[in-house]
Amino acid sequence: MFNKSDRLANALEPLEERKSAGQIIFERLWLLITCGDIPNGSRIVENEIAVRMGVSRTPVREAIHKLEREGLVLKRVHGGYSVTGLVREDIQESFEIRSVLEGYAARLATIEHTANDLKPISDKIYEFETCLQEDDLESLPRINTELHDMLYSLSGNRRLIKIINDFKNQFLRFRKIILKDRALARISQQDHHEMLAMMRERRVEDVERLVREHILRGMAAVLDQYDRQKVDPLT
Repeated sequence: MFNKSDRLANALEPLEERKSAGQIIFERLWLLITCGDIPNGSRIVENEIAVRMGVSRTPVREAIHKLEREGLVLKRVHGGYSVTGLVREDIQESFEIRSVLEGYAARLATIEHTANDLKPISDKIYEFETCLQEDDLESLPRINTELHDMLYSLSGNRRLIKIINDFKNQFLRFRKIILKDRALARISQQDHHEMLAMMRERRVEDVERLVREHILRGMAAVLDQYDRQKVDPLT
């Protein structure tokens, strides 16, 4: 049913928290699905999840019904549920929304930051560069996510940061597609250098434009792979 990952092993361990069991199971399955650890098309087996997490089937069923309402799983004709695949429109709309949100966050960060705030971002860009040179493409999505988190935290807008973070796990999947291509990773790194230079010079309009272009360039790469494969690219 599932592929192997450390996140998978940790998420499906027996429950110990005091939250509602159904809510905990929903949150863990949501994370596994949005990060791609449970691939699109996989069957969701109530009994298997219940056994692995040490609960009855009732909270598992509750969690699955909530996932269904959010469009992450679909009821199968012959019974049970499976993980739904994203369609082209889902990908395009998500990237377009993200480009607006993160472009605005970068704009605010350019206005609000202090000189010392930019040192961690510069260090993270250097870490990205080191991994590129060492051909460690597997580390790039994590580093890139951390870099973006640092940038948007400087906006000082907590509500905006929360909205962006709601997209984070889903976009980790997309970053894995984009940054496994060395040429695209190099372009992304060039954008990072330009972004940092613009922030130092307080070029507010230019930073917002660059970040939006940066995200939409990633969208084009993901959609290109989607169109070439004619299947969901995240499986």
